[in-house]
Amino acid sequence: MGNKKKDSWVIHLLFSLLSFGMIIPFVLVLIASFTDEKAILANGYSFFPAQWSMDAYRYLFISDPGVILRSYGVTIAVTLIGLVLSLLVTSMLAYPLSRGELPLKTALSFFIFFTILFNGGLVSWYLVYSTVWDLRDTIWALIIPNLLLNGFNVLIMRTFFATTIPPALIESAYIDGAGELRIFAQFVIPLSKPVFATIGLFNTLAYWNDWFNSLVFLSKAKFYSLQYLLNMSLLNIQFLSQKSQNASTASLMDMIPQETMRMAMAIIGVGPIILAYPFFQKYFVKGLTIGSIKG
Repeated sequence: MGNKKKDSWVIHLLFSLLSFGMIIPFVLVLIASFTDEKAILANGYSFFPAQWSMDAYRYLFISDPGVILRSYGVTIAVTLIGLVLSLLVTSMLAYPLSRGELPLKTALSFFIFFTILFNGGLVSWYLVYSTVWDLRDTIWALIIPNLLLNGFNVLIMRTFFATTIPPALIESAYIDGAGELRIFAQFVIPLSKPVFATIGLFNTLAYWNDWFNSLVFLSKAKFYSLQYLLNMSLLNIQFLSQKSQNASTASLMDMIPQETMRMAMAIIGVGPIILAYPFFQKYFVKGLTIGSIKG
């Protein structure tokens, strides 16, 4: 009993140190975003800056607040819509694969697994979505390509259904006259909250952090996602700093808090998604561990 208690303390101490080591860099970035640019250039990054400043956030929000707020709205809408649709599509594909009576179950499972290992290449991927489906400059270009359905998530959810949902429950529902859709909606989904929370967290992170779809499919600024806007702003700053040869450009670059603005961009981009994690934490570990067992 004493050895178990000692081992428990060692594990708690180890994970506390790991958690502390992961939190410290984020805290440093947060503090640096509120530090004066000249203080960072003179003293470097510090947990106790010599001078505080809001210049980075003023530059990002006050210079043109509508752009960032619009991008926030686009990213939030894309994340919410994409999360609901991706969970719906993934679960409706995974549930039949978990049933033993599905015809060609092995072939379909192999096809899904094959898509994890191989793809058709970037050119064919772009032609399908831009020419065949014509998703360019639409909000669907941020929802469907590469994000709506993932083979890895399908296999995790299929394994969870196969190992967690009792076959006797489905048989009894059949006897009572329930159809497939009613069984799935009223019995399978309520019993599968852990795996839905796990896949939901994966999809939320994927949609929130995506910038590549905006780069490839969008030319209209009104559909730019937050991550793409921040990435584009950072590249523009780097370009101007490299080309700041004449006096006017150099004076302009002196007005821009480059280092602190990079930190502010990181906080703006990652801040809201951190708030979503506690809502998934209750079911996350259970859904991941059960769903990852080979089915």
